[in-house]
Amino acid sequence: MIELTSENAKTGGIGHIGSQPIALAAAVLVIIVVGAGSIALWRAYTGTFPEQDRVVAARQLQVRTAQASEQLVEKTKGLEATQQESIDQLQVVQDQLQTVRRLLAAQQAEAKRLSEQVSGLTEAIAGLRQSFASAQAPEASGPSSTRTRSHATKSAHRKHAKSRS
Repeated sequence: MIELTSENAKTGGIGHIGSQPIALAAAVLVIIVVGAGSIALWRAYTGTFPEQDRVVAARQLQVRTAQASEQLVEKTKGLEATQQESIDQLQVVQDQLQTVRRLLAAQQAEAKRLSEQVSGLTEAIAGLRQSFASAQAPEASGPSSTRTRSHATKSAHRKHAKSRS
């Protein structure tokens, strides 16, 4: 077996690297520069830059958000306009309903008035029938004076009808 002593370690590989820190730092620097350069070349060759992609994606998101906001505003305005139209139409329907109610009330009043007139005319006709029947009863008892009485009865009925009108 081989044993290394501290002197052998200093003269060996590990001790040798540790004794020259400038060379070690230079080697690490070269590795970092070569790595960064290779990354830059790879990005330039492939054309992909994640930072730019993120910026582009953020801008597209902003544009989509703005478009969505504009569409939302337009739809809201459309809904407001539709709601106002509905309110206006409802008001027109309510006005028409009030007009129909007034016309119906007027027609009902007219129908009541005409019904009362018909009742009055019916009563007048019934009265005329009674007076005509009572006038014909005495005529039936005396046939010789039928002509004179019938003429007199007609005149009386005419006067009576004129006075009721």
